[in-house]
Amino acid sequence: MKISHYFEFGDTITGGQKQSVKNQRKILEKKGLEYSEEFEKDADILHLNLMGPRSVYYAWKAKRNDIPVVVHAHQTAEDFEESFAFSNLLARPMKPYLEWAYDFADHIICPSEHNREVMESYTDTPKTVLSNGFDSDKLDGFEELREEYLEKYDLEPPVVFCVGHVIKRKGLKSFVETAEKMPETDFVWFGWVNPTGGEGFLDRFIRSNETQKLVENSPENCTFTGFIDDVRGAFAAGDIFFFPTKNENEGMALLEAMSCGKPPVVRDIETFEWLKHDKNCLKASEDFKPVLEELIEDEEKRESVGGSAKEKSQEFRLEKVGKGLLEVYIELV
Repeated sequence: MKISHYFEFGDTITGGQKQSVKNQRKILEKKGLEYSEEFEKDADILHLNLMGPRSVYYAWKAKRNDIPVVVHAHQTAEDFEESFAFSNLLARPMKPYLEWAYDFADHIICPSEHNREVMESYTDTPKTVLSNGFDSDKLDGFEELREEYLEKYDLEPPVVFCVGHVIKRKGLKSFVETAEKMPETDFVWFGWVNPTGGEGFLDRFIRSNETQKLVENSPENCTFTGFIDDVRGAFAAGDIFFFPTKNENEGMALLEAMSCGKPPVVRDIETFEWLKHDKNCLKASEDFKPVLEELIEDEEKRESVGGSAKEKSQEFRLEKVGKGLLEVYIELV
């Protein structure tokens, strides 16, 4: 079986979506499946991860050549809102475009049950819920970096942390406001502050003013590291994973944190219905201070919730995701 595994704008996109594509390609390699990163007319499957104009064109060509098209539903208009400057405005025309684009698929892979429910309003194309998963190899040896990263960012445990792009939708306002309410606790957000990772005109243009103000006016106990070379350092230094995102298709950094035994504190939204409050996470709707304080003050509970989270994360290992992906391919071929 040969797969055309195309990722439009793959050289510029960062974050969870890029990691998901890396995970998929690692699965293909482990399964011994031949794949190309470009469109190939002799492929058995075309697998797309971002429905830009070139991807839509390739999907159209695939259909003309009787090649089944699989699309990962990473993008929804709902998930795009509150990301960058003008994102709420752009989300309006984005939905009808995506409705049209997703209709080119023969099968859609949704990273969560919540994403599948959202996608039902886009297209009636058959769907399979299949996690983005996490690459456990990527995090091997993270514990050894703890002292280095605590010292590097002058952090005093227990540390409340987040990993990922610094954008409003991820709960930036809640993160900063909670840090203000808890001045004795160190909060740190590891990840890109600038949308494309640079300091050029494009970053200044698309970074929202509110995001910039929240970062610049954050309290002294709240650190934004920007991009870090070794993401293992984030999971080494952090003790409680604080993920107050308001809308998420799945949340790969959450899976990674759980796999490292870090107890997660998340917003009580539909995306996280698979997590159980007071067992493998703590949830809150708006005021996160009480649940964070509960974990900070009770080391035994931190370890208990973190242990349960680690156990739950094993359901999302690449080995299990790979089995589901192969089943989709075989069904279509």
